Amino acid sequence: MKTYILVLIILISSLNAFAQKKSKKPLKNKDSIVEVINVVTSYTPTISDAFKVKKNPRIVISRNTKKKKLNYTIFSAPVASTFIPKSGVVKGIDVGKKERLFDNYLALGFGNYSTPFVEFLLNQNRKFENDYGIYLKYISTENGIENTPLNSGYSNLNVGGYYMKEERNFNWKIGGNVYQHEYNWYGLPSINFDTSSIDAIIEKQTYGYYELNGEITFEDSYFNNIKTSVNLFDDFYGSKEIGVSLKPNLKFPLTRINKNLKDLELQTSIHYLQGEFKQNYSDDSNLNYAFFNFGIHPVIKLDWKKLNIKLGSKIYLSSDIENSLTDILAYPDVEISYPLNSGLINIYTGANGDLHMNSFQRLSELNPFVSPTLFLTQTNEQYNLFGGINGTLSSNISFNLKASYKKDEDHVLFVRNNSKSNGEFSSSASLLGYEYGNSFGVFYDDISTFSILAELEVAATKRIHLGGNLQMNSYTTTFQQEAWNLPKLEGSIFGKYQKNNWYASANMFFVGERLDVNYNDTFPSTISNIQSLKGFADINVNGGYHFNDFLSAFITLNNVLGTDYERYANYNVLGFQALAGVTYKFDF
Repeated sequence: MKTYILVLIILISSLNAFAQKKSKKPLKNKDSIVEVINVVTSYTPTISDAFKVKKNPRIVISRNTKKKKLNYTIFSAPVASTFIPKSGVVKGIDVGKKERLFDNYLALGFGNYSTPFVEFLLNQNRKFENDYGIYLKYISTENGIENTPLNSGYSNLNVGGYYMKEERNFNWKIGGNVYQHEYNWYGLPSINFDTSSIDAIIEKQTYGYYELNGEITFEDSYFNNIKTSVNLFDDFYGSKEIGVSLKPNLKFPLTRINKNLKDLELQTSIHYLQGEFKQNYSDDSNLNYAFFNFGIHPVIKLDWKKLNIKLGSKIYLSSDIENSLTDILAYPDVEISYPLNSGLINIYTGANGDLHMNSFQRLSELNPFVSPTLFLTQTNEQYNLFGGINGTLSSNISFNLKASYKKDEDHVLFVRNNSKSNGEFSSSASLLGYEYGNSFGVFYDDISTFSILAELEVAATKRIHLGGNLQMNSYTTTFQQEAWNLPKLEGSIFGKYQKNNWYASANMFFVGERLDVNYNDTFPSTISNIQSLKGFADINVNGGYHFNDFLSAFITLNNVLGTDYERYANYNVLGFQALAGVTYKFDF
């Protein structure tokens, strides 16, 4: 037994030594796992390593996942069809006949009261090179006012020309305007003038205006444009007025700063005005005036949520050179609008103001019967507050309702001059043609004005458009008894019609009661009472027919009702007026 145990121990020890010796060689047993790791350096992947794979994966589809072939049949049965395609034509929108445009035209006409009419435009346009032309218009009437012994005719002659050149980065234009207007102081007051006094009156007044202007428009530049002009204005009595203006306008884009901001517009202006009258109304001394204004007008427009906002201001350095006065004036220029009802209706409000340079030329256009003896100063529109609602009620109806309140310092008021003649001729008293109570001077007053304006326009049909406006004014004066010759009610109604070769338009404007003054005696004298000028309505109609693209006929009817009303005190207007003629359009 001990012998078997000893043999077993020796056998086990021999097998163990053999096993230790065989482990030093690689095993060939398939179930054995041998792992050898040699670390040489760390791996740092790069972006290019992502594109190292050059083999596409191979996908082996199992038999169980293969699609089975589907076999089917259709049971076809005939169906009766009642559909028959209907032939038609392509529908389009009737936009009307396209009007042919011409560069030149000539219009000739004649009317009652011996009224000749001439108007023409000659224009030559060379694309991408230059453009130039000349314009002329002339109209006049003979005596047509029955209740005055003086000449009541007038004549207007306007001539203008221009030359424009297109450069690579800008365009420039130079032009000139000349007009000569003749009027007569025929509005004598209710004084019994004898024949000798009537014969001694030289009622003629002639205004002459001569202007040279220029403009440069830039592309892709902070300078938007630059406008300049030099003008001379004179009259039959030796009055002279010189005006110079320069208006550079700049624009800076702000969308890079904020997408809600639009361009910053910077409008600048330089105005100089100088003139003299050879006499004033009380004596033979001269009246001189001179003004210089430098203005800056920045404006920013932006959209914030649904609000459209305009923020601006007007700043002036103003100098009254003749009286050695200099002021710095600032005005708001703000407007805010908000859309209602999906943008069909807008409400808006704002405030603005401005400095108005009064000139002899401007006042003579407002009232051609002023005397050349005016004291001129500037009107300071301190503020103008406004608000309203506008929009469209439907696709063919638009409206605007606005209320405003403004305050003017030195507002211009036209007042009839007192007569220096009592109606009897005197060889010792040599009077000028405007000193018989038949001309107007100017008063200045600080006036507050509250206004309500209503406007409406209706496109009744494609060919008929109707519209109108009405404005009511309430004035509060400071020094004057009334707001002389300012209407409290004014408005107009208009209509347009066009069909085929026919066209027509009509308008009626009406002005309410105005007030002027009466005097106790001849000059110098105080005001005795107030003269009331009745309101009036004036209807005007014009129309015509196009024979072809080149030739057409026209007719104009003014004061259709023949209303005898006074535009200014003692100045009645012409009655029914008719003017007819032809227009010829052509190209060179």
